[in-house]
Amino acid sequence: MIELLERGDAWRRALDVIARSLSKGLAPKEAKGTPKGLMTPLASARLRAPISRPGKITCVGLNYADHAREQGIEPPTSPIFFLKSSNTICGPGDPIQLPPNSTQVDYEAEFAVVIGKGGTRIPEESAYEHVAGYMILHDVTARDMQFGDKQWFRGKSCDTFAPTGPWIVTRDEVPDPHNLRISLTLNGETMQDSSTSNLIFKVPYLVSYLSQSLTWEAGDLISTGTPPGVGVFRKPQVFMKAGDSVSVTVEGLGTLTNPVVGAPRN
Repeated sequence: MIELLERGDAWRRALDVIARSLSKGLAPKEAKGTPKGLMTPLASARLRAPISRPGKITCVGLNYADHAREQGIEPPTSPIFFLKSSNTICGPGDPIQLPPNSTQVDYEAEFAVVIGKGGTRIPEESAYEHVAGYMILHDVTARDMQFGDKQWFRGKSCDTFAPTGPWIVTRDEVPDPHNLRISLTLNGETMQDSSTSNLIFKVPYLVSYLSQSLTWEAGDLISTGTPPGVGVFRKPQVFMKAGDSVSVTVEGLGTLTNPVVGAPRN
C-alpha cells in the first residue's frame, strides 16, 4: 500500500478506473470469462490492516473539546503528540491481545489521517494536498502502564494495540472531515458518541504543525484523538476483558470490529 501511495495522483486515477468498472458491473459474458477469485464479495472477504507497517503512527492527545470537559481540564493551547510503535497495527477482525502485565486495558475511538504525499514545512493552506485519505484507528491503551510510567509510549505500544481499517476512504470522498459522527460500542453498548466537529486542532493544522520539524512520508498516520467516554474516566471504571467485542464507527468510513482475547501463552 505504501508503494501505491508513493505514486502520487497516479494511484487515485487507477482507483477511479477500477471504481467505474465495478460500478457499471460485469456483463454476463464478461462475468463468465472473469478469472476465478478475481472478485470477492465483501461479506466473505478477509480484510487486513490497510497499511501494515506505517513509518510513523503519530497520535494526538486531548484533542476533543468534550473530552477535555470530561476531565475537568482546560483544552491545550498546542497539540500534544505521542507515538505508537508499528507492532501495534492489526486489522479488522484481528484479536486485541490483553498483555499479561496489565489489568486496565482501555478503548479509544479515533479518526486517522493517511499521508499520501510526503513533505516538510508544509503550509497549512496546502496541507490537504498531502492527505491520501482517512480510516479508523482504535488507540487501545494500558492505563496502568501509561499512568505508572508517567509517559505514554509503553502503555500505547503493546502488540495489537492499534486496530486499523476497515479500509482507506480517499480524501475526495470525505468533503468535510470535521463533521463526522464517531462512536464506539463495547459488547453492543455505546461507550463513546461524539463528532469530529469537536476536534480542537483540525487536520490541516496537524499536518502542517509537525511538518515544521519532521518530514512526512507516504503511509504515515496521524490519529487525531479520542472523544469522551473512555473507560478510565467512568464511574465505575470500565476496562476491556477477554471475550469482549469492540466496534468503532466513523461516519462515512465504516465500522471496525475486533474481539478481545487474553494474553497469548509463550
